Amino acid sequence: MTEELFLRNVPGSRERMSGAVIGIAGCGGLGSNAAVSLIRAGVDRLILADHDRVEISNLNRQAFFHSDVGAFKSVVLAEHLRGINPEAEVISHVETVTKRNMSELFSEADILIEAFDRAEQKQWLINTWSKTFPDRPIVSGNGIAGIGRTGMLRVTKIGNIYFCGDMTSEMEEGLCAPRVAIVANMQAHVVVELLVKGSIDGNG
Repeated sequence: MTEELFLRNVPGSRERMSGAVIGIAGCGGLGSNAAVSLIRAGVDRLILADHDRVEISNLNRQAFFHSDVGAFKSVVLAEHLRGINPEAEVISHVETVTKRNMSELFSEADILIEAFDRAEQKQWLINTWSKTFPDRPIVSGNGIAGIGRTGMLRVTKIGNIYFCGDMTSEMEEGLCAPRVAIVANMQAHVVVELLVKGSIDGNG
């Protein structure tokens, strides 16, 4: 069944991704959509961490359903991912990611996707990860709000940090599902490129 599932994938890509462990800190708009894309692409080992429960207001942009409301995001997302690939190994942590537990939660992760909401959370996670695991990439979502300005969405590489988004928009502009999903999929695509090619196009 697994071979048939990935029959239409880029030839040879799944073999390069299989066995790699990807951590996702935050299972909201960025994290949930990125996780779904990674599972479909052929990543088969994920570590999810989020303390929140699914709310009705999440359904406008996050990879959840009305029947998920009230459930812990990391737990129900893991169920959805196994529904796509039953052979995937998905570990879900129902807890807040902090400076103290970050390295323990994601110690096995080869790459970390940063999918937090607030700028201060993003900053400390990027800094802590980069100091703790300097040789492991972190892929951050920055600037996802509003509508339009699609041409401003880009990937910016600084050392082992990859920023996806427009780097400027503020949450006060509101969140639109297509734009959030574009950035989440940019994050997932960076992970895929790093696993398959060892680098991303235009960044060596």
